[in-house]
Amino acid sequence: MLINHPLLGPRDSSEFIYLGDATLIDRPDPETASAQDWHDYAYLRDNPAGPHRELWFHEAGDRSWLVVTRNTVTHEITSVELARDVARSQGRSK
Repeated sequence: MLINHPLLGPRDSSEFIYLGDATLIDRPDPETASAQDWHDYAYLRDNPAGPHRELWFHEAGDRSWLVVTRNTVTHEITSVELARDVARSQGRSK
């Protein structure tokens, strides 16, 4: 499977580590989050059959984090974004 890295172009998926559901970018606010919010963040994940946003880490390359939208049935990748850009667009600066 090829991942079209936004900065480096097409890379083999063996250069990356799959890290799960991309909702991990949206951490609860430490100032206001309840124990239930942290539980849900840490343990509850979607596992859909079809399009899904996932976190991938480019371990054997520039060590960037990516958000990859991939169909979990066909493995077709429809978009690849830098995770920092996704976080910024959600109002996260870090």
